[in-house]
Amino acid sequence: MVHVLSSRTLLRPTDPERSRTFYGEQLGLAVYREFGTGPDRGVVYFLGGGFLELSGRSRTSPDPAVRLWLQVPDLTAAHDELRAKGVGVVRPPVKEPWGLVEMWIEDPDGTPIVLVEVPADHPIRYRPGI
Repeated sequence: MVHVLSSRTLLRPTDPERSRTFYGEQLGLAVYREFGTGPDRGVVYFLGGGFLELSGRSRTSPDPAVRLWLQVPDLTAAHDELRAKGVGVVRPPVKEPWGLVEMWIEDPDGTPIVLVEVPADHPIRYRPGI
């Protein structure tokens, strides 16, 4: 087995400055580190137990199969905060048949982002019999 010490998701935005504004200011992700200089400089953001790196530049939009899943403690508060910051909501918060509450947004390049609240009684929070 490969011994993984750290991991991160890498995105190559079509407009790095616009994406840095979205992830850093609108979503409010904290910066882990920055590298390089100029308009294409890289930024790595904290993503809970992982990292999101924006670096380089792409001439095309990302593959629609790429999606981000972000768990938040209070989806109603996240919805209100993001709307106040001008983030468009693709789909408002809905309790799904599998018990999670999900809301969909997208980044400036159209990368789908699902924000998820795990209710206190959801099986993800506990393992029966343990």
